[in-house]
Amino acid sequence: MANGYLTTHVLDTARGQPASGLPITLYRIEGDTRETLAQMVTNADGRTDAPILPKDQFATGIYELVFDAGSYLDAIDTPPETPRFLDQIPLRFGVSDPDAHYHVPLLLSPFGYSTYRGS
Repeated sequence: MANGYLTTHVLDTARGQPASGLPITLYRIEGDTRETLAQMVTNADGRTDAPILPKDQFATGIYELVFDAGSYLDAIDTPPETPRFLDQIPLRFGVSDPDAHYHVPLLLSPFGYSTYRGS
């Protein structure tokens, strides 16, 4: 069994606070197949209450986190655009070490985002 796991943290850089209530979906990618593994919503700290991919499900491979920025921005009354500049934010990444902690945070504003492999 692998000892690694996957977490995230979403910060709203425009407001200077955690992005609470942001829906996230995790997919495993194999060729042209995209399998849904988890769906979660960020808590008051901008994190999920449990690892998105816990140790008992963790494996090497290609994954994609999709952050539903549009619904979050709507919920916090960000002035709407049609369509929004940012709606669904897909982050595709590889897991090569089954025993490592992969932390994939998102820094979000209505008109930009950034990510990195955190700790």
